[in-house]
Amino acid sequence: MKTLRLLLGDQLTRSIASLTDLDPDHDVVLMVEVWEEATYVRHHKQKIAFLFSAMRHFAEALRAEGISVDYVRLDDAENAGSFGAELARAVARHAPDRVVVTEPGEWRVLQMMRDWREELGPPVEIRDDNRFLATKAEFAAWAGAKKQLRMEFFYREMRRKTGFLMEGGEPVGGQWNFDAENRKALPKSLRVPPRRRFEPDAITREVLALVARRFGNHFGDLEPFGWAVTRADALEALRVFVDEALPTFGDYQDAMKTGEPFLFHAVLSPYLNAGLLTAEEVCRAAEREWREGRAPLNAVEGFVRQIIGWREYVRGLYWLKMPAYADTNALSATRPLPDFYWTGETEMNCLAQCVSDTRRHAYAHHIQRLMVLGNFALIAGLSPSQVEEWYLVVFADAYEWVELPNVHGMILYADGGVLASKPYAASGAYIDRMSDYCAACAYDPKVKEGARACPFNYLYWNFLMENEGRLAGNPRMGMPLRTLSKMSDARRAAIREDSARFLAGLRSSYA
Repeated sequence: MKTLRLLLGDQLTRSIASLTDLDPDHDVVLMVEVWEEATYVRHHKQKIAFLFSAMRHFAEALRAEGISVDYVRLDDAENAGSFGAELARAVARHAPDRVVVTEPGEWRVLQMMRDWREELGPPVEIRDDNRFLATKAEFAAWAGAKKQLRMEFFYREMRRKTGFLMEGGEPVGGQWNFDAENRKALPKSLRVPPRRRFEPDAITREVLALVARRFGNHFGDLEPFGWAVTRADALEALRVFVDEALPTFGDYQDAMKTGEPFLFHAVLSPYLNAGLLTAEEVCRAAEREWREGRAPLNAVEGFVRQIIGWREYVRGLYWLKMPAYADTNALSATRPLPDFYWTGETEMNCLAQCVSDTRRHAYAHHIQRLMVLGNFALIAGLSPSQVEEWYLVVFADAYEWVELPNVHGMILYADGGVLASKPYAASGAYIDRMSDYCAACAYDPKVKEGARACPFNYLYWNFLMENEGRLAGNPRMGMPLRTLSKMSDARRAAIREDSARFLAGLRSSYA
């Protein structure tokens, strides 16, 4: 039997389900660079370059095994521009008895795959993605009829299932979660290790030239480009992280510093989400560092929680709740996305720094994404669909299965509490405590009213006033809402006036 095996650009894992029973003597692996996928949103230039280069390198690795690879480049004159059209052309070329694919990470692509079953001659087999530690069915069974889904309890089940950081059925260290130990401000004298970046080879240089020609009007800087694009280099990036950054990651994972976009973070998410690394192997590498005494438990547990807890949780929730999930807007937020999310041109230094980091690297760490970029979007009442599109565009690790729940549920609370237990809103004091951004800002986080006040301060309380009725039943919002209830009418009026003035001054190119 001759099988055509379509491999998507974020499925660059040799052990992926669609390749497990591959017969090199008869089967063909199809890989395609298509315009439709590169432009359904205007992805950051580095994300496109990373994926195309990683795909080309992966194809070469398969060929080195003696596997037949049909690879269609973006600039191939015959490229039809979409998955479906290219698959149809490949079926005509190879006349396979069947087509095998691994389920995609996005709902819209799954709908395409289901349509192929009707449109193509040979049968199309869609296999479960075996790279995740929890199947969609397992997550749905865990969710069951629960009134509330909380990551912490799912995470504990994943610890029990995988055995990571477990001893005799109990969590090592006597507790499941060490997050309370992971919120230290960054000392000025602490050395930040340089992050391993990779010099582009000839294949990557060819891709960079292609992206410069074809996607020059997309967001972000194309160079300097330093992403790993092979499995070997991704493994090297993992090694450098666990050796040099993991021991300090736990203490300072919530910290932010001007000119240090990576700090002690792993910066492995692009490789995980594209398939160059697997969740199991990165967690195993981190756990080994603790068991052999080279990294503290709070660091390793915090890292493992992000992978087998949060990453698996948002993926499960995405497939459980889609497609209706994306259309919810629990806080009725409608304000257009401000232009400074694209340009970085704002007097709020924290936002300017985070947008600048994102433009240069197609990356910002999770606190920058949640508590600066996301916090502003939440308390300013920005449109969920526009914010979600921005997050999908600008980050090298962004795919809808991971981006949408994080932004829609965690950042914007647009799902009304399905994913997160409360809105993650904060005033300027949090950013001042966890970063050095405020020292160089035109606004003062210690000033609460007037032209010099940090906009996060009055927008935070304005957000609570606008959503007081919606949030009144949330027990985790009890304390700030009680404080709000004691505010004088004059103080409330000042907050509304400052907020209205500031928000009216935002410029947006959105219609």
